[in-house]
Amino acid sequence: MDECSYELEGTVESVVYHNRENGYCVLRLETPDGTATAVGTIPMAVPGERLLLQGRWITHAAYGEQFKAEYAERSTPKGRSAIFAYLSSGAIRGLGEKTARRIVDKFGDDALNIIEHEPEKLTSIKGITHEKAMQFNEEFRRQAGLRRLTELLSAFGLSPFISMKLYSGYGNSAVDVLKNDPYILTSPEFGAPFHSVDEFALSLGIPRDDPRRAAGALLFELRHNTTNGHVFLPYNKLAGAACELLDSSSDVVGPALDSLIERGQIIFEDVAGEHACYLPPLYFAESTAAAKLKKMAVSRPDNPANIDSLIEKVRTGMEIDFAEGQMDAILLAAGSQIMLLTGGPGTGKTTTVKGIIRLYESMGLKVALAAPTGRAAKRMSELSSSSAATLHRLLQAQSGAADQTIFIRDAYNPLRFDAVILDETSMVDIELMSALLNALTPDCRLVMIGDPDQLPSVGPGRLLSDLIRSGTIPTVRLTEVFRQAQDSGIVSAAHGICRGEAPSKRSGSDLFFLSRPNPEEAARTVVELCAERLPAKMGIPANQIQTITPTRKGPCGSVRLNALLREALNPPSRDKAELRFGESVFRRGDRVMQIRNNYDLTWIGDTAGTGVFNGDIGTIISVDTYAGIVTVDFDDHIVDYTPDDLSDLEPAWAITVHKAQGSEFRAVVFAVCAVPRPLEIRSLFYTGVTRAQELLIIAGDENAVARMCSNDRQRNRYSGLRARLAGA
Repeated sequence: MDECSYELEGTVESVVYHNRENGYCVLRLETPDGTATAVGTIPMAVPGERLLLQGRWITHAAYGEQFKAEYAERSTPKGRSAIFAYLSSGAIRGLGEKTARRIVDKFGDDALNIIEHEPEKLTSIKGITHEKAMQFNEEFRRQAGLRRLTELLSAFGLSPFISMKLYSGYGNSAVDVLKNDPYILTSPEFGAPFHSVDEFALSLGIPRDDPRRAAGALLFELRHNTTNGHVFLPYNKLAGAACELLDSSSDVVGPALDSLIERGQIIFEDVAGEHACYLPPLYFAESTAAAKLKKMAVSRPDNPANIDSLIEKVRTGMEIDFAEGQMDAILLAAGSQIMLLTGGPGTGKTTTVKGIIRLYESMGLKVALAAPTGRAAKRMSELSSSSAATLHRLLQAQSGAADQTIFIRDAYNPLRFDAVILDETSMVDIELMSALLNALTPDCRLVMIGDPDQLPSVGPGRLLSDLIRSGTIPTVRLTEVFRQAQDSGIVSAAHGICRGEAPSKRSGSDLFFLSRPNPEEAARTVVELCAERLPAKMGIPANQIQTITPTRKGPCGSVRLNALLREALNPPSRDKAELRFGESVFRRGDRVMQIRNNYDLTWIGDTAGTGVFNGDIGTIISVDTYAGIVTVDFDDHIVDYTPDDLSDLEPAWAITVHKAQGSEFRAVVFAVCAVPRPLEIRSLFYTGVTRAQELLIIAGDENAVARMCSNDRQRNRYSGLRARLAGA
């Protein structure tokens, strides 16, 4: 592949593919040197349009030589043939080939100018009413406005996807909105990087000391730091970060921050020993969650008079001699409105939860089982006759304005359950917990289960840690490892990791450590294990083996391992249909993962419903190349993906530990090699190890594993929940 930049100029002959959501196109161009294929983000490209592209030539494995466009300069079609190609392409709704021919015959080279500026003249053509003429004008002006907006922003590296969202919200006034405050592009609705927006804003003539610039930097820093897990930032740290971002002084940033606080765009409060600055949604999530949790912690539910005999019936009915900690947990569940159950693998959490469920059901309580991920919910379903749901499905999540999540279940439309049992609480962030608490009726019980040694939530907060350390929530921690679990190398290794001990090369019959310090050798070993050795020697089908890795990038990152594993496990063949989408190819038999919550996707199975969620893993069972539809089976939930939704999918032969959290797999191959220093932490390695149910094979660098196990550093997260719960 040649990395040098080239130019390619030509006229669009045909649009092979166009994604309306993100503007990605595959085009056939007529150039002075013949016909060429160009790919790239060029929204609303149409036949007849003249393009000057900048980019590079690439050779695609399936489709040959292509020009990958990174920038496009566009010209309105000129000349009768180009104008006719444009008008007859269907780009303007309702304008077909016959009408296009009449318009070009009547107005010639001036046809597009007539449509845009003098549409009433179109009515002189047979079959074009005044209403139709205005419709053509409106559609043409919309496309022209979007093109101008796209060209304006793309010069600063801002995605055409941003232009499309901006235009859909503001129409032809979008440019005026940007001139008033270009920093709106850094909001979650548009998600543009600050430096690109700042460069664009300065080009518009906004002064470097303009309050809008400082306000934009402050809000960007607060939003950006939620991705680092922070619920708030201290006043001085926020101001300092904004000064650094702007290369400016506090004389500009300080007044802007005070103004944002005064206007309520940032909420200021002294909490946890800090002068805390919150985004309003996070402030209300944390403060309302703390108030509800404190109230539930001191509440004692009404129990039937025969509660002791019901507990005894649970014990005898399960034919289990509960350990002391397990019995403490069941008694606590009976006597408290809220409780927390923690413990590592092999300590009997599952059996304890089963006992709590049976107790609640014998008390006549209506119980809901929930977890943050689909796989974790499925595991919970196996504990009871009741089915479990993801938290988002339980709360009936939907897409709201500006891509925000709204929950149909809330204080005004609460869940109709007497008890909710929530697993994998470590994965729940403060906003999701607040939404759940808000949807509980005043008397509803809540049992939370979690492992504090796992990674914290991807979203803001350190919920599980704050709940435990506050000392406010009634908690039972199971510590005894049961005899049947003591024989497991996976369980023993997990508890050793918590003590800072790296797994030995062979730890029982279910854990093996293959030393592969060379990343390339480690990658080859991973492929051999998944494609040959484990299926042949241990009888584990490839579809029950999951490769995980700490990172996306690098020779043992998920991106490269996915390419290698796919080639070995699902190579192309004539009997496997495949669909090209942008730079991706979706093939029947591919393992894929949903990478964002999509509340609108419909699925069918034993029942029908909507919603596919971040982290769901499935297999492509069919590809309709004519209709552009990819069908995926997510554990018997069958989902059809149109091209507009395919950007939600990515390969899942190998996934990162963060994506694997909340899931368990029969066999796990854990590639640990060339791990970036920020990811060399104990909680990440522990989380990866505990994803395996029956077999774990670690392939990688012993030194990297040793560093991860010895590093108990936890990245600091600014959160006020612990202090609020403790009353400080």
